[in-house]
Amino acid sequence: MNNVRTVSDTKRTFYTLHTRPINTIYRRVVEELMVEMHLLSVNIDFSYNPIYALGVVTTFDRFMQGYQPERDQESIFNAIIQAVEQEPQRYRQDAERLQAVAQGLPEQDLIAWLSQTTHSDRDANLQAQLQAIANNSNFKYSRLFAIGLFSLLEVSSPELVKDDKQRNEALKAIATGLHLSDDKLSKDLELYRSNLDKMAQALIVMADMVSADRKKREQRKQQASTPVAPPSANE
Repeated sequence: MNNVRTVSDTKRTFYTLHTRPINTIYRRVVEELMVEMHLLSVNIDFSYNPIYALGVVTTFDRFMQGYQPERDQESIFNAIIQAVEQEPQRYRQDAERLQAVAQGLPEQDLIAWLSQTTHSDRDANLQAQLQAIANNSNFKYSRLFAIGLFSLLEVSSPELVKDDKQRNEALKAIATGLHLSDDKLSKDLELYRSNLDKMAQALIVMADMVSADRKKREQRKQQASTPVAPPSANE
């Protein structure tokens, strides 16, 4: 009997856990992330690792930035993770741990470590994960894993990731060391950065529309409250 969960099962679980409506502009972000995580979770070659977790957390936090009401953000995140039968706290804790590691390393040391040209005792769990990835010919690469790698570089050196040449060289070294497709890694991250820009632009447009609508309501309210002068006796 086939008991593999379907995308519909995952979505149903999510909307059972988070019952408040999701703002339209963010709904696609939430569902695409959830579906992507679901498809990975049912893939036989997929296994959880902290870099993937960092990619999930980074994706959610970046694309849900500015979501209102703000208090719903945690509920939505928890529901996504629980819908794919995982622990939200594990994702957050692993992401925070890796970010702390990256903050304490010069970018060249981090790149050398991620590309496995040098080993480090800074985080034994991450070291073991990196070795396992490099040695696993069936490692299930994903866009979210790529975003996790990018996030580590970004935390270590924001300037490096803004420089096309340095960023591409770093990604190529990491891809080579972990036996990943350099082309796939670069394309996924280009799309990620492009989508972030599009989301930022969409939020600006939405904020402008909300502001314009508010001004119109205030003008109508002001006009409605302004007393109409009575007709003069000469009229």
